[in-house]
Amino acid sequence: MCFSSHICAPNLINDAHAATVRAHTNSAMTLPLPFFIGLRYTRAKRRNHFISFITLTSMLGVTLGVWALITVLSIMNGFERELRGRILGVASHVTITGADGWLSDWRSLQDKIENTAGVASSAPFVLGQGMLTKGRQVHGALIRGILPVAERKVAKMVAENFTQGGWDDLRGGEYGIVLGQTLARQLGVHLGSKVTVVAPRGQITPAGLLPRLKRFTVRGIFKINMHEYDSALAFIHLQDAMKLYKSESQVSGLRLTLDDVFQAPLLRRSLINSLGDNFRVRDWTLEHANFFRALKIEKRVMFIILFLIIAVAAFNIVSTLVMVVTDKQADIAILRTLGMSPGSVMAVFMVQGTVIGIIGTVLGGVTGVITSLNVETLVPFLENLFSIEFFPADVYVISDFPAELHWNDVVRITLASFIMSVTATLYPAWRASRTQPAEALRYE
Repeated sequence: MCFSSHICAPNLINDAHAATVRAHTNSAMTLPLPFFIGLRYTRAKRRNHFISFITLTSMLGVTLGVWALITVLSIMNGFERELRGRILGVASHVTITGADGWLSDWRSLQDKIENTAGVASSAPFVLGQGMLTKGRQVHGALIRGILPVAERKVAKMVAENFTQGGWDDLRGGEYGIVLGQTLARQLGVHLGSKVTVVAPRGQITPAGLLPRLKRFTVRGIFKINMHEYDSALAFIHLQDAMKLYKSESQVSGLRLTLDDVFQAPLLRRSLINSLGDNFRVRDWTLEHANFFRALKIEKRVMFIILFLIIAVAAFNIVSTLVMVVTDKQADIAILRTLGMSPGSVMAVFMVQGTVIGIIGTVLGGVTGVITSLNVETLVPFLENLFSIEFFPADVYVISDFPAELHWNDVVRITLASFIMSVTATLYPAWRASRTQPAEALRYE
């Protein structure tokens, strides 16, 4: 029975009958009927070009959202890795200090600590604050007394980024000092210049309490492109620091470098249990907790913002299927008349929407992975092509685009996109399953 040429044109009855016959004769080799019809609807050329345009827009929206999310999260992972490396290149993985701020028998403690599993190296230090003066220029600084040989192992970032001089030029008794480049520029000094260090503890003289002053010679200048260190950190030899701060043979503590930086909290708890209450132990996750917590919050917010692109695309899938259901009212009525259940009708349109989501997710996932793996090559190409610099080196801490692809991020994003796409099909598919054949065919 044919109600109109509009209905009979696609030969939907013959297709459904043929698919049913094939499903019964060779069930292992053919698709289920709802799946078959859903795929056919997806592939079919539509009479309504607007619906086709909305379908393509939905697919591209999912692709763009997944692509952007994978790429941006990979870049943020790269930034976090780069910043963590630069911070830990100067700061210690674990720091051990005395309960009163000083360690007396630090050599035996160092021998004991270096035999601990997971500890790669250690270095003693004397930490103090001071004022650096040169002419009329006065700047505060954090002064760290170190042993150059040991410091090479725990502060590799500084050792690798000397612009002038180096650790070999810092010798005990000669009162040499190593400055960050920004601090050296603010003081107006260069290699070989003299600076005066004013220690906070004064000395009692017949004239009263006078500040302790000592002239140092600049033996090295480093630049690690982090303002916190380049503008406020200075190194002197451990022997000179002990004299400057009158610590005698005591040090402020020991700085440890670990084989695995992520084991720092576990090792810290182990050292606390073994060393007792006479020592204070801190690790980098505590020293820079606010900074890395801010990075995690920023990453989480960025994930939510970019995921809204996928959500918008999912809403487009809803609108697409609603229009398809309206356009296919007569076809749905015929399928119901032939005996298809409401659940099967619902499955037809769920298949159609899910296919749109899967194609968009796969395309976005593949494109995002390729972009993330090649972003360090693509960004310089785009900068040269458009003659612009996205992150100027004189303004930003990191001027390039480091990227680190985490496959668990890819799985999480693609899975979320797939679930969102499937969820978007439920309401339109449910509306299709509620279609009444008599009402749909009344005016055909």
